[in-house]
Amino acid sequence: MKIVVLDGETLNPGDLTWQAVSALGEFSCFARTPSAEIIPRAQDAEIVLTNKTPLDANTLAQLPKLKYIGVLATGTNVVDLAAAKELGIVVTNVPAYGPDAVAQMVFAHILHHTQAVAAHHQAVAAGQWSNCSDFCFTLMPLQSLKGKTLGLIGYGDIGQQVAKLALAFGMKVLVNTRTEPSDLPLGVSWTSRDTVFKESDILSLHCPLTPETTELINAQTLELMKPQALLINTARGGLIDEAALATALTQGKVFAGVDVLSTEPPSADNPLLTAPNISISPHNAWATKEARQNLLNIATANLSAYLAGDRVNWVNP
Repeated sequence: MKIVVLDGETLNPGDLTWQAVSALGEFSCFARTPSAEIIPRAQDAEIVLTNKTPLDANTLAQLPKLKYIGVLATGTNVVDLAAAKELGIVVTNVPAYGPDAVAQMVFAHILHHTQAVAAHHQAVAAGQWSNCSDFCFTLMPLQSLKGKTLGLIGYGDIGQQVAKLALAFGMKVLVNTRTEPSDLPLGVSWTSRDTVFKESDILSLHCPLTPETTELINAQTLELMKPQALLINTARGGLIDEAALATALTQGKVFAGVDVLSTEPPSADNPLLTAPNISISPHNAWATKEARQNLLNIATANLSAYLAGDRVNWVNP
């Protein structure tokens, strides 16, 4: 049983071990695999693990021994699922491995904007506090989260974890999903999407990227938001019309904190890279060591279950 990991560097840059996976068969792991090398590296493999290396229909057709693809992520858009099913290739994913890690990044961006820690540190390092006449100084008004309204578009595992943190800060939480959830906790209310846009002091995106949600944040929906509201996106970059957001940021209409962009790595001319009033983290909200270890554990369990004849986290049954 030959097992090939096409792009293991992001999940495991060296602080984890592949031992549990390698024990299941003849094992090869590549840090990353350019498109020209996918077929040469995977041509004899029965099992392929991939994070972002794409496996389209043409590629799958040239891998006749392939029986199983383990996606080292929750999203499976890197695999042509229809082609895999037609070829009898099982595809699994790793759901809910790190909602706490992503929720933590949501609040890292929120606190970055409300507390301005980085800006004040830079000012202190530049000597501004040393030259201040008072025992403290501020560059701008700081903001309390207590009493603010947090709007969530999407209320899956990550959205629910974000809501828990918001409630701990004393925030009111509004939720919009395709169907109204039952049994929402005290302090969390389901409402229409437009109401979430209009009433949120902070709006956080936690929905999948679909044809219906592509560029959900656009010139029209940005106009619905409160003046100087804060937009957070740790979901998918394609949820945002980046040119429209850049314009709103430049005009001071909104602030933003994002962990994802429409193209990754971003092109140098992405308008958000030079826009004011935004913080950008490089798609690493998911990547705490603990979350990555959990992801690896689940991926290993998926593969072990498949080898034992069980269906665990199959996405193309």
